[in-house]
Amino acid sequence: MSLMTIDARRGALGGVNALAKLVAALVLGVALLLSIDPVSAGVSLALTLALLPFARLSWRDLWLRVWPIALSAVIAALGTTLYGRPSGEIYVQWGVLRVSDGSIELALAILLRVLAIAVPSVILFATTDPTDLADALGQLARLPARFVLGALAGLRLVGLLIDDWRELGHARRSRGVADTGRLRRFAGQTFALFVLAIRRGSKLATAMEARGFGAPVARTWARPSRLRPRDGVLVLLAVGIAAASVGAAVWAGTWTFVLGL
Repeated sequence: MSLMTIDARRGALGGVNALAKLVAALVLGVALLLSIDPVSAGVSLALTLALLPFARLSWRDLWLRVWPIALSAVIAALGTTLYGRPSGEIYVQWGVLRVSDGSIELALAILLRVLAIAVPSVILFATTDPTDLADALGQLARLPARFVLGALAGLRLVGLLIDDWRELGHARRSRGVADTGRLRRFAGQTFALFVLAIRRGSKLATAMEARGFGAPVARTWARPSRLRPRDGVLVLLAVGIAAASVGAAVWAGTWTFVLGL
């Protein structure tokens, strides 16, 4: 399969340089980390979701990638609603549990902010091949080749964890080890996966050292990584989304600088 075919399958964002995507995600994240308010996060999230067709991601694909983060955000928002600092009208008060206007607004802001930071990263990096990211970091960002290649190897191995988990489950069931209760089965299988990951990482590190990946010499790259006008367009688009979200929050009077809390 050619690189052009892969880019076409990933939509318009698939042809954008990986470094530009990383910069765009950082721009959006920094703008959202400056304030805790629902307006800026909501505007940023809505504008980011408008990019979904350009990544050729369906809502189902996006949900499958982002649901663990969404679940964590909901739990954090629920805890903030119940235990956050009360302000304004108090609706429920039972011991240390207090639900007020302020806690609800803060919980909504936290929920939207977590999603607004996570969703752009998911959309951008779902259209990025790890090798392209390593090429961009090594050639354009001038990061050390040892770090870049190690990170690339780690990203490639992450995809094997699901298969390893499935194979460990089959192996434990065939040996009768799985019939020990759901909680103990999960803990035992998690520990086995952890040990397997450490062994595989150790073997990979030894193999990379043996092949000279740790040598302090200038490396050559099989595929050149270049910046094009469309890469600048994506970065400018991210700056525009960040500015629009901040401007909307300032206009609505909800902008709350983090250090001012």
